[in-house]
Amino acid sequence: MKTIYDIQQLLKKFGTIIYIGNRVADLELMEEEVKELYDAQFIDTMDYQTAILLLRHEAQLLREKS
Repeated sequence: MKTIYDIQQLLKKFGTIIYIGNRVADLELMEEEVKELYDAQFIDTMDYQTAILLLRHEAQLLREKS
């Protein structure tokens, strides 16, 4: 997993499509969904850590930009 698109595809496999219209809110909601998948043991630790890192990094970049 290397991009936000990869995370979206992972969530899509589990029937979750996230689009609110606010990119930062989308990323935060994706983070919550990834946490739930990890807690339910649907994804492994490495995928969880990578996804959370990517989502938080992207959200931080967007917050700094605005």
